[in-house]
Amino acid sequence: MSGHSHWATIKHKKAATDAKKNKAFSKVSRLIIIAARHGGGDPAGNLKLQYAIEAARAVNMPRDTIERAIKRGTGELEGVSFEETTYEGYGPGGVAIMIDALTDNKNRSASEIRKIFEASGGNMGTAGCVAFMFDRKGVVNVAAAGVNEDQLMTDVLDTGADNMERAGDVFEITCAPPDFEKVKGALTKKYKVESSEIGMIPKNWVQVDEDSGRRLLALMDHLEDNDDVQKTYTNFQLPESLLK
Repeated sequence: MSGHSHWATIKHKKAATDAKKNKAFSKVSRLIIIAARHGGGDPAGNLKLQYAIEAARAVNMPRDTIERAIKRGTGELEGVSFEETTYEGYGPGGVAIMIDALTDNKNRSASEIRKIFEASGGNMGTAGCVAFMFDRKGVVNVAAAGVNEDQLMTDVLDTGADNMERAGDVFEITCAPPDFEKVKGALTKKYKVESSEIGMIPKNWVQVDEDSGRRLLALMDHLEDNDDVQKTYTNFQLPESLLK
């Protein structure tokens, strides 16, 4: 078992609150629009759109809002054109940070994100500067309440997943991206799946001191508050004094 990202755990705890923000709808709408643009408006034949719709339902987006976003993506309704892009950089303490974004203006987004890094004592780097520190994995988070850990581990191994570990109120199961749907489907039948995605998992972890940890938490919060930012990934571990 490898160590778990403290930021991933903190993000999960924040999810219920963040879902209430209006910007949650804006971010998910962008996911739906770009998924529909590239793969069509039928979720049955567009896996990326299926994931985007699941994310929309997780934040209680109304059905008609989802349908409008799909139509904007397919061109049935006029709308802003968004592009997928990734930003990379280093935070306080030398930790690696990757950011998935959807933007209608790459120059504006890059400028905003660079300022966020610099304000917290970090710096935005060039493409590929930290990507090699992460592996792309499928991630399925199963609610821990009432779950027999030994039985879950047995079931996880049966699905062909790579790893399982406790992360606050959930068990985080990781797998190879090609196995994601199989693992998610099998676990959904027996357990409460809180969330699932294909994302970036750090290969190694960086332990930071309290001062760097506070600045990192502020940096990550500011990044996630940016409308263009969809997902953030990092490899820091906080000191116990901050976890408390």
